[in-house]
Amino acid sequence: MNLFLTGTDTNVGKTYVAGLIVRALRTAGEDCVGLKPICCGEREDAELLHAAADGAISLNEINPVWLRTPAAPYTASLIENRPLDLDLIRESFARACRAHKSLIVEGAGGWLVPITRDYSMADLAAEFRLPVAVVVANRLGAINHALLTVASIRAHGLECAGLIVNHPSAEEDIATTTNRGVLEEVAKVPILFEIAYGQRGLKLSGD
Repeated sequence: MNLFLTGTDTNVGKTYVAGLIVRALRTAGEDCVGLKPICCGEREDAELLHAAADGAISLNEINPVWLRTPAAPYTASLIENRPLDLDLIRESFARACRAHKSLIVEGAGGWLVPITRDYSMADLAAEFRLPVAVVVANRLGAINHALLTVASIRAHGLECAGLIVNHPSAEEDIATTTNRGVLEEVAKVPILFEIAYGQRGLKLSGD
């Protein structure tokens, strides 16, 4: 399985979901690693992916570009007066493709977050040419955000492999109990997984 994971927003659980997928594939015997090409702020996301892959890939290979400012990559690069090295990201991705059978690549922030003034996370995904899965935080507003993201993925000429509905909270309301059913009807892409709050493992189809 190869995926580019994006989200309907920041803090929707992309790293949590990526870690579950990497661990599940490795448990099934597949040589899978997770990549986080750009980190902004703390490097915890990359560290979690490093742990999920049992150290099969170095932290710097997982995360070649680390900006310390917790903001969009373009904003962080301006604040730090540090041009973002896209060639380093491309080289790291190419090496990982050669070295490992399966890659789960996690974007930073949402789908259209700017990396440079004229280059977005969507443009990076388009270069990688991986199927794109959207992590949807199951809360009020999720349907609109999911549909907008899927539409933009398609507008960039990429395949949307499906949605991953993540429950970032144990609390339930009308939205959280109905979002999945509505998305199944209107999104025109499959629901790949639904992740319960606090879920520690993931069962892949065919296991």
